[in-house]
Amino acid sequence: MKRIILASLLSALILPQLAHSNDKSINFDIDKYRTHLKTLASDEYGGRAPLSAGEALTINYIETEFKKLGLQPGFGNQYLQPVPLAKVTADQNMTLKIGSAKLTSGSEFTARTQQMNDKVSLNNSEVVFVGYGINAPEYSWNDYQGIDVKGKTVIVLVNDPGFATQNPDLFKGNAMTYYGRWTYKYEEAARQGAKAVFIVHETAPAAYGWGVVENSNTGSKFTLVDDKNNQNQVGVMGWIQHKNAQQIFADAGLDYETEKQRAAKAGFKARPLNTTANLTLNNTIERAKSYNVMALLPGSERADEMVVMHAHWDHLGTNIDDKGVKHIFNGAVDNASGVAGVLELARMFTLKAKTKPFKRSILFSSFTAEETGLIGAQHFAKQPPLPTKKIVSFLNIDGMNVNDSVDYILRYGEGVSEMEYYLDNAAKQQSRFVKGDPKPQNGLMYRSDHFALAQEGVPGLMFMSLGDNDPDYIAHKYHKEADDYDPNWTLGGVRQDLGLIADILATLANNKDWPKWLEESDFKNRRAQDGR
Repeated sequence: MKRIILASLLSALILPQLAHSNDKSINFDIDKYRTHLKTLASDEYGGRAPLSAGEALTINYIETEFKKLGLQPGFGNQYLQPVPLAKVTADQNMTLKIGSAKLTSGSEFTARTQQMNDKVSLNNSEVVFVGYGINAPEYSWNDYQGIDVKGKTVIVLVNDPGFATQNPDLFKGNAMTYYGRWTYKYEEAARQGAKAVFIVHETAPAAYGWGVVENSNTGSKFTLVDDKNNQNQVGVMGWIQHKNAQQIFADAGLDYETEKQRAAKAGFKARPLNTTANLTLNNTIERAKSYNVMALLPGSERADEMVVMHAHWDHLGTNIDDKGVKHIFNGAVDNASGVAGVLELARMFTLKAKTKPFKRSILFSSFTAEETGLIGAQHFAKQPPLPTKKIVSFLNIDGMNVNDSVDYILRYGEGVSEMEYYLDNAAKQQSRFVKGDPKPQNGLMYRSDHFALAQEGVPGLMFMSLGDNDPDYIAHKYHKEADDYDPNWTLGGVRQDLGLIADILATLANNKDWPKWLEESDFKNRRAQDGR
């Protein structure tokens, strides 16, 4: 830790902190930032869905701004990295039948697939309750032990046993692990051979209401396509309302709450519900390419070492309801605010580099399809412009504080990597304190693009402010139409946070440090394979 802080302080002596520099040419330009934010979050861009007219407008806007700054192409000789996507749209005129329960799509359940099949059917598929659906050897936990779910429908609980019990010695207690994420539930069920997975929604352990589930899963969804047309993935990826799960368990002669408590204890055994599931999922599949956008500021001494400054550009797009009414999800905070931040940082750093070049290269990036499951980031992580062992760190903005400044900065995760020391030092430069994630049970560190890079061993930081000075945001704006640009935003928090991020980015771009992972994890093991 002393070595890192010393490196940061030495770098600060060599390179003036961008946030506090007297050089007006690199000051934060609130008008430019506001223009970017207002444009990207406008109705004209239609909610910036991948493979839409809004994507074309968005990636052209970002690429044009990078070119104006004189930045080099970030992917070979191109600013755009093609991402092969399939757009899968499930016909919502469907009914899920489990036993005597007949559930209505949208209001009571959601179902989708990433398999490249026009139709996926559950025909009297046996239903099994597998608790949290976790197989975690390091925690001596396997919900699938002793049960064969091949070709069956499994019902799983959201989050993990640590949250359910609040036992700090079970998993990570209140803080969600990756085993609690919905993405993991589907991945593990596929490994176990299940045909379908339905996650029971409860607001507290999920960290969001049913409206988020419905909005995020009933429209078109996007997926990368492998050479097996995704046939190794689970056939049906779904959610069920809590009240409907209670009914299904009651029909099986079981009490849902009792079974949930049983599932949170070591030694849990999966339980067949002695009922069957029936569903026909009709899909429209369109194959196309979406794009990541990236631009390079080359380093003067170690150009083959790269720091990435990032924000995803996509949001939920436009939906038309059954009455023909258009609903545009503009995603102003999530994440037009972050893209605007990357563009402004790119301007600030490009100007500074004209008088004092940075030693390492900086890649300014904006990826597609984060909202569908970090798809653009996953593609980048597998096909980066430089090997991941050459990427020092990945700094990710996923929603900025568009209101007044605050005296703290949020840290997602604790004791994860040495990047936390950089955050500590930069916060001190602004006389701010580092505040732990107020809702670690939400697992936010697994829910944004930096996580795809972490899986390849690259440590990073996520900067997310979804509600500073706006306690109404999560409840009524997050992933809803109400996440719109507001001309009354002061942007004081943006000015403040971009200064802090600039501090960290500048330090990493000039020192020789390779931040390490602190806790034992697959991330640490992956980095060790690269000799870092």
